[in-house]
Amino acid sequence: MKKVRILHVSTAHPAHDPRLIYRVIPSLAPHYDLIAALPRTPTGIRNDVDYRWLPRFRRVWLRLIFSHPLVLWYALRIRPNLFHIYDPELVPIARLIQLIFRIPVIYEVHENLYKKADEKSANQGRMLIRLFFWFDAMAQRRFYLIFTEHAYLDTYDHLAKPHAIIYNYPLLPFMNTFRKPYAPNQLRPTFFYIGWISLERAFDTLVAGLALLKNTYPDFQCHLFGERTLNDRAVEQLPGFTTVQDNVHFYGYTDQRHAFVHAAQSTVGIALLKAVGDYPDSYTTKLFEYMALGLPVITSNFPLYRHVVERHQCGFCIDPTDARQLAAVLTYLIEHPAESKAMGERGRLAVENEYNWDSETQKLLTFYQTVLHRS
Repeated sequence: MKKVRILHVSTAHPAHDPRLIYRVIPSLAPHYDLIAALPRTPTGIRNDVDYRWLPRFRRVWLRLIFSHPLVLWYALRIRPNLFHIYDPELVPIARLIQLIFRIPVIYEVHENLYKKADEKSANQGRMLIRLFFWFDAMAQRRFYLIFTEHAYLDTYDHLAKPHAIIYNYPLLPFMNTFRKPYAPNQLRPTFFYIGWISLERAFDTLVAGLALLKNTYPDFQCHLFGERTLNDRAVEQLPGFTTVQDNVHFYGYTDQRHAFVHAAQSTVGIALLKAVGDYPDSYTTKLFEYMALGLPVITSNFPLYRHVVERHQCGFCIDPTDARQLAAVLTYLIEHPAESKAMGERGRLAVENEYNWDSETQKLLTFYQTVLHRS
């Protein structure tokens, strides 16, 4: 029996985005004829998925000029039965493709831009934000939506078609590859972070906290994986950075297959975010990834996060602006390795029982069946 042909497209996400590459696309590949067009991915068939190359640009207007015509070309050649998009900028071209082929469109919402409008306006221009609001309203009428957080429904309350909430929980078989027995070095403790490196994600608090910690543990190491929104000069001007610059290691955006190797022998996984935009209402994915690796966690004291961390007693929730509190909990974890190990084990058990991709896979497949049946 011929499989239903699905076209997945992102023009903004990296080619190794973990949700796309390690969760969503592999979960669908056994059931559908899947084509995925992603920035800078090599063209070719891998693991039963037909990948197509797209250029990668940081600026939206460059993607509109160079990437979107190629997306349209792929769609005209492939003639999909369903179109799945991951970026708000793709809504207009998705609507055009929908009109051409009379097919359903799934629009996956990864961030609540309504709560980040001021931040995005500064970076992308107010005109683009106004266009986003207009096209997003159209998407709520014409497309099927997937949300990565339940809190998005506070904003998206005019949906004309069925929707699904599919959390970004970790895939345990993938995480198990990198999980090692918890055995940190107390004299030379190591800290692990993966994600965007920005002031909104409390990088200034991290630097100040590490500077305080260095008085007691001068040989600590902190491994940071992710793109920086701060240039070198801005980083160097952060209070305490000159004190810890030899202890802090930046790797840039890195495929998780390479980044998680450095989590071995780490004392803790750090996931601090400040109370800006949609952060207090949205799970940070790395929280669950650290738990899956068996690491204790340090994260923000948002009620949503406290419900996970304090309920399962797998780490600490602190004020993301309080460097002294951060230094204190880091010190505690270093000096109480038995309790730190127990926290990591409780976090791992919580992921096995509750916060893993298996349940989300079933929701994803069921939603696809609903969309295709209605169409």
